[in-house]
Amino acid sequence: MSDNSLVIKPPKGYLKIDFKELWSYRELLFFLVWRDIKVRYKQTVVGAGWAIIQPVFQMIVFTIFFGNIAKVDSDGLPYPIFSYSGLLLWTYFSSALSGSSNSLVGSSNLISKVYFPRLIIPLSSSLAPVVDYIIALSILFLMMVYYGIYPDFKIIFLPLVLIMTFFVTTGISFWLSSMNVKFRDVKFVLPFFIQLLMFLTPVIYSVDFIPDKFVWILYLNPLAALIDIHRAVLLGYDEINYLFLSISILINVIIFITGLRYFRKTESFFADII
Repeated sequence: MSDNSLVIKPPKGYLKIDFKELWSYRELLFFLVWRDIKVRYKQTVVGAGWAIIQPVFQMIVFTIFFGNIAKVDSDGLPYPIFSYSGLLLWTYFSSALSGSSNSLVGSSNLISKVYFPRLIIPLSSSLAPVVDYIIALSILFLMMVYYGIYPDFKIIFLPLVLIMTFFVTTGISFWLSSMNVKFRDVKFVLPFFIQLLMFLTPVIYSVDFIPDKFVWILYLNPLAALIDIHRAVLLGYDEINYLFLSISILINVIIFITGLRYFRKTESFFADII
């Protein structure tokens, strides 16, 4: 008689990722992504229109106060399109981080009853807001046509910027989702953290707006270079700062690796205390 029992062994290696196992659960990943998308717009009147409404209304408010009243530098671009192009990527980051940080606690019933790679849960929560980004991106293209602004060859770097943003978002979510299982204070601190980080990131102002002695703060900000380059590759108005990009890649890799290590180190007690 053959033994059909399933033996679960801890993955080997520094990062302890079993890619074969993750691939075998890809259908669960797609299901969780689709679930998050449906839950977000369930029983809403506007539906997916909220993906557009949020950045558009933020753009209007920032244009009035920062563009018209404060006269914040926008690198010679019309302030509405300057701010919207920054808000586009920022909204993805903030939405993905907010959802993924509470993803483990929100899936407590699933975690405590069924075995599957726990990494799938924060990954799915980071992937779902990509749909919102794509929907909101269509408005930016319409604004570019209206203002007569067209991308150049640098548009080919857009997928790289999105992938890097996904990785840094997922890396931070590994930290926060794991910590939130044990310390529920995370969900209260996170909104303040996101709001503070926004004003430390060149979303509504240009990098040149920052005095030279404080520029190093932007270089340490994992989102600063991504927002700046995202704007440059879409609007085709500026050269890519490759030093800024290189430092950002290094910091984002560190965040992702350390976050993943912490997640794998702590996931053994998720089902016990969640």
